[in-house]
Amino acid sequence: MTAETTGVGTASRADRAVRTVHTVRTGDGAELRVSVAGPAGPAGAAGVTVVFAHGWTLHGDVWRPQVEALVAAGVRTVTYDQRGHGGSNAGRATPWTIDLLGADLADVLDAVAPAGPVVLCGHSMGGMTIMALAAARPELFGSRIAGVVLVGTSAGGLVPSGRGLPASVRLKSAAQTGFFAFGRRHPRLLARGRTLLPGPNRPGHLRVVRRGLFGPGADPTVVRECAAMLFATPMATVCGFFPALAGHDKTGSLTALGSVPVHIVVGAHDRLTPLAHSNALVAELPGAVLHVEPTCGHMVLTERPESVGGPLHDLCARFLP
Repeated sequence: MTAETTGVGTASRADRAVRTVHTVRTGDGAELRVSVAGPAGPAGAAGVTVVFAHGWTLHGDVWRPQVEALVAAGVRTVTYDQRGHGGSNAGRATPWTIDLLGADLADVLDAVAPAGPVVLCGHSMGGMTIMALAAARPELFGSRIAGVVLVGTSAGGLVPSGRGLPASVRLKSAAQTGFFAFGRRHPRLLARGRTLLPGPNRPGHLRVVRRGLFGPGADPTVVRECAAMLFATPMATVCGFFPALAGHDKTGSLTALGSVPVHIVVGAHDRLTPLAHSNALVAELPGAVLHVEPTCGHMVLTERPESVGGPLHDLCARFLP
């Protein structure tokens, strides 16, 4: 692992925070860009570390509002770019799976949060990453990991299929699967095609992003920031992770999460991981606390940052002076 100090302030608690950028290398050669912010000193000295895992086609900077609030409160934070996203490369492992992302999260924990209590927070694919870690490494939960926040995510069934479903549902699933399969085979062709589309700041693109990922009253600045992340994600990543999302199924494998406090946050207008998926998680984790934001969509973490920040502060409070 390599590290680079990016800034040290001198005034308030937040300004005194040390910010460093690390490279965490996985066993298959992926190099993950990891950012650590918070009180100076080794992991554990600050009392608690919050580790964030972002969703499909985003990157670690999406957690900026939550990171800033936690650092101001004296909490150590870790954000990282999932493989193939942002500043992280793809590695050699194929095919990409959610279980692979769970192993990456374990590598990040070992590298930058090896001591002290940890709270995990994951959005969408990042929430699935936490579930994969819980299924593979249950011994971490209740020992190193002291709490979890799951945001707009699902334990499985994102791409429904089967003869018992309505024809419209099966056709939509087949169309999605076919499109992304074509993209995996011809990523350069899709990348060239995307250059012909309106850029991330064009009204047409912004309308699509707003309709698909946000609630009706979302701040236009927040929509533009999300659109830029989506547009910058390589098509090989966009298409390559779709089978992982479609195949994700941790239903019945989340016993370890029952050993720690869990908060589940979802927007009532979430079209990608609708409320039914969060309700299913609550049914499997009856001790979990469900937070439904009535005006938000899938990007509830940026539409209403405090909807995620509040549960995180609650989980961290007992570790702070």
